[in-house]
Amino acid sequence: MAKAEFQNAKRDQSSLLAPLEKRALLWLAHRLPGWVNSDHLTALGFVAMLLTGVTYWLARWNRSALVAGIAFLALNWFGDSLDGTLARVRNRQRPRYGFYVDHMPDSIGTAALLGGLALSSFMSEWIGLSLLVVFLLMSIQSYLATYTLGTFQLSFWKFSPTELRVLLMAGNIALLARGPMARLAGRSFLLFDIGGVAGIVGMTAMLIVSSIRTTRTLYRLEPLDKPSGPEGGRA
Repeated sequence: MAKAEFQNAKRDQSSLLAPLEKRALLWLAHRLPGWVNSDHLTALGFVAMLLTGVTYWLARWNRSALVAGIAFLALNWFGDSLDGTLARVRNRQRPRYGFYVDHMPDSIGTAALLGGLALSSFMSEWIGLSLLVVFLLMSIQSYLATYTLGTFQLSFWKFSPTELRVLLMAGNIALLARGPMARLAGRSFLLFDIGGVAGIVGMTAMLIVSSIRTTRTLYRLEPLDKPSGPEGGRA
């Protein structure tokens, strides 16, 4: 019996910056030296994300470390966003290997980044932990939907990791310019706590809506025949 061929998932990227980002990535991919490959870029993005977390931790004592954090976020975008584009441009794709190696480091790197924020004194620890939990739940939903529907959704409600990096960079600049506190409804809060709570609420809403939509789609795609007896079920 012939072994079924692996089917690569379709990519769905419709974020705010996607059109501009796609042109930039293609321009960069065509100009990278031949000795640079996708694995190099994946490793660069991973290390840059780990170092971003370290800079937030170091900024607890020296706020100028936030400048390095901006640079590492830019390097993370370069490596993490360009690795797949380079493989497609050079026709050097390994879909299963690439999908796993691209996203497992993302999960570890995000944990490091949020851990650094929680240790920075710029964000409350419980907010950093809650953000990590919601992010991991969103990742699980995305990966399960990719497996069951064959479409990998890279953005939700016009937001993707690229937009989130831009927001973090803007937050770093605001911290450098105005300090860690911000006023909201007449009260003072940590600036990154405000952003963190907004992120938790937004990602939780995305998680609920995406989970319901995926469940409804799968229910319609796999209807049960009308049972002849009083019992029905699912495999």
